[in-house]
Amino acid sequence: AGCFSRTDNLPDQKHPCSEVTVARGVLSHIDFSVGNPGLSIHFYDVLLTGLGYNRYREPGAAWQEPQPTRAAWGVQYGDGTSFAIDLRPAGHNVTRTYNRFEPGPHHMAFSVDSDAEVDEVYRSMVKIDATVLDAPFQYGGQPGYGAYYYAVFFADPDGFKVEVVHL
Repeated sequence: AGCFSRTDNLPDQKHPCSEVTVARGVLSHIDFSVGNPGLSIHFYDVLLTGLGYNRYREPGAAWQEPQPTRAAWGVQYGDGTSFAIDLRPAGHNVTRTYNRFEPGPHHMAFSVDSDAEVDEVYRSMVKIDATVLDAPFQYGGQPGYGAYYYAVFFADPDGFKVEVVHL
């Protein structure tokens, strides 16, 4: 089990992330090149604002409504660190579908505080006809998962896998 999984709470089992550490190189932001900015901005706007991220409003035509080609959302944590997701138009191969089994990231996961929040995100994404790869399900106890793992999986408009999970 990794830091993202719950242990079985056995008396002699220590959670792998129970030690307090000071991390260096905390993830600051991630940029995605997208094939269809309009579809991707809508997908991520519903997903990320539903998760509490704030959409940034930047100067410049690429960021402006009614048809922006750039967008970014961010969140600031209580310790002052922040994380942002930025979308930009792809320079080429705009019709290529992402393949998570090729070199590169497999998927991205967002952790929420309850099963109800997973279900709420699921309902919001279904309303915009997002591609649901796997509806909300309790994966806990299965190989590769901790004792409790309630998650939903989507594909963004370019086929990148996005997960929302309650651990």
